[in-house]
Amino acid sequence: MTTEPTKAQRHARTLVAGQRILVRQLATRAAAWIRAGRRDDLDGVAAILGCILRMVILGGAAYGAWWAVRRWPVILWAVVPLWLWAAVRALGHDEDDGPTDAPAADTAAQREQLHALVRDLIGDRPGVHLSTLLDHLQKHGQGEGWTVSDLKARLPRLGVPVRRSVKVGKKVATGVHRDDLPAPSPAEGEQQAA
Repeated sequence: MTTEPTKAQRHARTLVAGQRILVRQLATRAAAWIRAGRRDDLDGVAAILGCILRMVILGGAAYGAWWAVRRWPVILWAVVPLWLWAAVRALGHDEDDGPTDAPAADTAAQREQLHALVRDLIGDRPGVHLSTLLDHLQKHGQGEGWTVSDLKARLPRLGVPVRRSVKVGKKVATGVHRDDLPAPSPAEGEQQAA
């Protein structure tokens, strides 16, 4: 015999779901910020010094927040309501983040086609800018009326991670870096080999 959850239980579940989304968003942003510190024009340890520095900065900020709460617990009276408010907002933004006219039926084959297209556009470069990808899509009759922001909102949902700064040639802009793309499926690898 199952009983209907109470109003308090529904609110608690809403907050838990919102907090999970908020933590996932913050972790994704932190990881992207750390990855953006990598320098492609250098090799070895020198290339990742920016990533290491950014991890130290995040660790220092976390320690500073912990120390401040231990020193002045009254801070929690402001932090906790802000956290809960952000969790509720994250729940709303996760459901309708970006345009809603994307096709409902997203198959694995469509994702693989998109990954293959992005790999083709990257070629032997470190990545591709979203403006280049959008121009290519629009030249082939897709993405009419889309902006770079629309494409930026859609790509992560299709399994294509977007970085805020990708250097292609001498220009740095928002794009997809080759290291962030998932490995091609075995079927796609066989098609490219043929």
